[in-house]
Formats: sequence, C-alpha cells, structure tokens
Amino acid sequence: MNKRILYTYYRSTAAYRVRIALNLKQLDYTPHFIHLGRDGGEQRSQAYRNINQQGLVPTLIDGDTTITQSLAIIEYLNERHPNNPLLPDSLTLHAQVRSLAQQICCDIHPLNNLRVLNYLRTEMKQDEQARHQWYQHWISEGLMAIEQQLTTSTGKYKSRCCFGNTPTIADLCLIPQLYNARRFNCDIHHYPTLLKIEEHCMALSAFQQASPKQQPDYE
Repeated sequence: MNKRILYTYYRSTAAYRVRIALNLKQLDYTPHFIHLGRDGGEQRSQAYRNINQQGLVPTLIDGDTTITQSLAIIEYLNERHPNNPLLPDSLTLHAQVRSLAQQICCDIHPLNNLRVLNYLRTEMKQDEQARHQWYQHWISEGLMAIEQQLTTSTGKYKSRCCFGNTPTIADLCLIPQLYNARRFNCDIHHYPTLLKIEEHCMALSAFQQASPKQQPDYE
C-alpha cells in the first residue's frame, strides 16, 4: 500500500480543506507538520521547498505522486477514490460547486493569506488595525456574495449543505473560511445561511476531526 503523507499546519484553511476531504473519503494519512510562524516560517526551509517549490501548505504525497494546491489535491482524491463523492451527479451542479469553491479559494482566501498579511506589515508598514481592516473588508465582500447566492440555492434545493444534503467541495472550502473569519473577529452574523450550513457540517465527524483544535500541532 502506498504511504500517504499530508504536509499540513493546523491554522491553514487550505490544509483544513484537504483534511476534511481525507476524512470524508475515510483515507488514512500521516501528517507532517509545517509551522508557518516558527523560525520565520518552516515552509521557507530548503528542505520543504524541495518538496513544494512555492513554500506553501498543503502538499500531499501519495506514493510516488506529489500534489500541491488544495483544490487540485481534493479533486485528485475525489477522482481516485470515488466512494463518498465530493461532487453531485448533475453536471450543472458540478459547475456551481466548483464556482463557489473558486470564489473562496481564488477570490477571498488569497487576499487574506498569511504571506499577504505579512507583506502588509513588513513592506507596506501597515499596523495591526489597518491589516484587520483589510482582512475584514475582503471577507465581508466575499462572504456576502456567497450568502446571497446560497440563500437562493439552498432554498431551491431545500439543502443543509451548500448544494444538497451531502458535503461537497464547496462545503470543504466554506467551513475553514468561516473559521478564519472568526480568528480575525469578523462579524459573521450577517450570514445566517452560511452559519446554518456550518452548523450542519460541524455536526459531522469528518469536519470535527479536521478542525484546527483537533490537530496534534494545535497550540
């Protein structure tokens, strides 16, 4: 059997997504912890950059295969292990799930990534208040659009998750982003539909076990 390794960090929303996917697929893996803050960031070490040239987490090693970028890892796991599919049957819903996932992973998350916040601090000389204002602005703009979108779709499909009653890639992206929003004291009470989805998902063991507080490197 191939050995499956996930390079992860408990606070990384990207790694969080992949942990949920692995749990939903009931796939065993060995976590290797990359602390993004210790010693200037362990992801910057040459040893880790030999594995992931971007110096980002997560990285999945599955036997002889190395994959970076959380969405690519999740799609790979979903295609290689068809049990508990993370995409619905409908081709239209496929596209909608991927669209929402990309809204989070491409439009919200990158603007608030740790390296962006660090750049604002070190190079742009922005104080903590300014950095939080930056973070909260982009979170608010992004989550409000998703709230409006899902208020319509969840009502249409009477769903407990983003699309239907079974978690998809969209939910795997949404839940970690809400976790991160709380870390930065964002007011998320404006998103009741998202919070209902979160409540349902966090009642599932796959999400609970993937949460930051359940990780061995949590501090």
